[in-house]
Amino acid sequence: MCLAVPGKVISIDNSNPELMMAKVDFSGIIKEISVVWLPEAKVGDYILAHVGMALNTIDEEDAMETLRLLRELGEFDAEMGKDGW
Repeated sequence: MCLAVPGKVISIDNSNPELMMAKVDFSGIIKEISVVWLPEAKVGDYILAHVGMALNTIDEEDAMETLRLLRELGEFDAEMGKDGW
């Protein structure tokens, strides 16, 4: 199963247009993500990222709902004694 996780763009480094990178906040965890496929992405946008690549932008409401659901899944797994998939 593939999972794209929402995060908020906090900075963009476009000094190399062929390898545009962004710092993205995933609920307090900051990661460097390639935004080369999303040249329209800007600071403050929410993006969906998978394996280090931004796939598309989403609105804040959808990002928050997705994060809420992911947290619920984690709580469910903890209650059921699962450590992962």
